[in-house]
Amino acid sequence: MVEAFVDKPDVTQWYEEAFATYEHNGVDTMRWHWSWWAFFGGFLFLLYRKQYVAALVLFLLSTVASAVPFGGLIVMILSGGYATYFVYKGYKEKKAQIEAAIDDEAERIETMRRVGGYHQWVVWIYVVMALLFWFGVAVMLFPLLLDPDFYM
Repeated sequence: MVEAFVDKPDVTQWYEEAFATYEHNGVDTMRWHWSWWAFFGGFLFLLYRKQYVAALVLFLLSTVASAVPFGGLIVMILSGGYATYFVYKGYKEKKAQIEAAIDDEAERIETMRRVGGYHQWVVWIYVVMALLFWFGVAVMLFPLLLDPDFYM
């Protein structure tokens, strides 16, 4: 079911290991499990994994935290360590719903593949945002390259 939910065979093992850290003797616990995608992607990582409410909360938290010195960095570190937990919670909820509604195992897996998975368009939004960021940096630095006293 995890493989169907993740829908990317190359990262299934990573998610299985992450999900295993969150469940201890049948009890779910929020624990640290590092994800570079979550660190750099923030709310986009959660949006990519179809965790809409958690993505909205992280977006709002990031917006508020950016007003505090180093607040954005702190939120990035926390999302890098804890965002995968919210993917796990989404997986558990969808798995429980599917198992309660469908008896056939093959149909369960196909349903999990449809309701789980990811949004590829989020990757393109991330690429555009990164390009805009680096374009802004270049625009700010270009006058400095032409005239070192420009910002003095």
